[in-house]
Amino acid sequence: MTIETKSSVDGKTPGTPGIRRRRRLTAGLPALLLLPLMGVWGCGGQAEARGADGQSGDSGSDSSAGAYTRVINVEVAPVTKTSFTEIIRLTGTVQANQDVRVSAEESGVVEAILVDKGNPVEPGQAIIKLDDEILRAQVDQARAQAALARETWERRQRLYEVDQVGSELEYLQARYNAEQAAANLDLLEARLRRTTIRAPIHGVLDAREIEVGSMVGAGSPVARVVELDPVKITAGVPERYAADVRPGASATVRFDVLPDQEFRGRITYVGSVVNPRNRTFPVEFTLPNPGGVIKPEMVANVGVVRRTLEEAVVVPQEALVRVEEGYVAFVVEEMDGEERAVSRPVELGPAQQNRVVIRSGLEPGESLIVVGQQSVASRDRVQVVDEQTGQEG
Repeated sequence: MTIETKSSVDGKTPGTPGIRRRRRLTAGLPALLLLPLMGVWGCGGQAEARGADGQSGDSGSDSSAGAYTRVINVEVAPVTKTSFTEIIRLTGTVQANQDVRVSAEESGVVEAILVDKGNPVEPGQAIIKLDDEILRAQVDQARAQAALARETWERRQRLYEVDQVGSELEYLQARYNAEQAAANLDLLEARLRRTTIRAPIHGVLDAREIEVGSMVGAGSPVARVVELDPVKITAGVPERYAADVRPGASATVRFDVLPDQEFRGRITYVGSVVNPRNRTFPVEFTLPNPGGVIKPEMVANVGVVRRTLEEAVVVPQEALVRVEEGYVAFVVEEMDGEERAVSRPVELGPAQQNRVVIRSGLEPGESLIVVGQQSVASRDRVQVVDEQTGQEG
């Protein structure tokens, strides 16, 4: 369609400007004609999308609000109260209950080894014999001198006390000579006995540092005896637990080399001084070791009971969600006939083995979301697909 116009300036047939105006009108007509058609298409598209019953074609839409509402599958567990034991985890080392370095008390040549290393010994059992030939001769000589001195004293005593013969000085001299000879005999006999080296404690002869024919001097180490039943565990406790660890506290011990065994004992010693280098104080306790499977210097994983809380609300740590203000937990509540997630700010207490005490924020009987809590927000619709029987104690 073409519309012709004339110039209103000079009444003449329009020239080039008139032609340009006619072209502009012709170019705008298709857009004007398309507007009604676009309105008809838009209405038809909406009608087709809503369907025959006038409802939205999306099954997850809220018909009343006209908006999509997501429903999240979750698993819950009831919040309950239980006892909670807080354990202090330490690394300790094993020591022999007694570890004695046996030394020679007399000088001499090793004449015989009576117990080889690795064998058990009893207190007083002979383990090494030194050559005693010289000392034995000295003992015989001293015994004879003591006998003579004793006889002289007895005769002087009769003469002075009964017959009133002799001076008091001679009487006293004979008496002191007899006592001195007896003391000298006792000394040599004691030295003779010490040429036999004996075990000082019950245990195992763990090491022998001499051989037959070796020359040893007084004070030279010759053997090592250790008592392995029981054994002693020593560990360092951080100073922040100084008010909580006392003698008598129960402790458990595990060893990496004995993964299937757990040992129990009680603390017998608590140190009074904190080590300034690592800020710990020492503790000790003993463990029975009848089979000898625990050996000195083994590394022990020690757990010392710090405290036990009764009737505490305990939940899995993974059930909590970290937020800017701290931690929240999600519980399921019914609102307007629908199950929804509700966030609860919680105050945490001590934690142990993926379990944490909730001091405030949760009440017994509530349904705590334990699976799916990372995917929900407060007041989201949820669907409980599994309900656990309760929290582990």
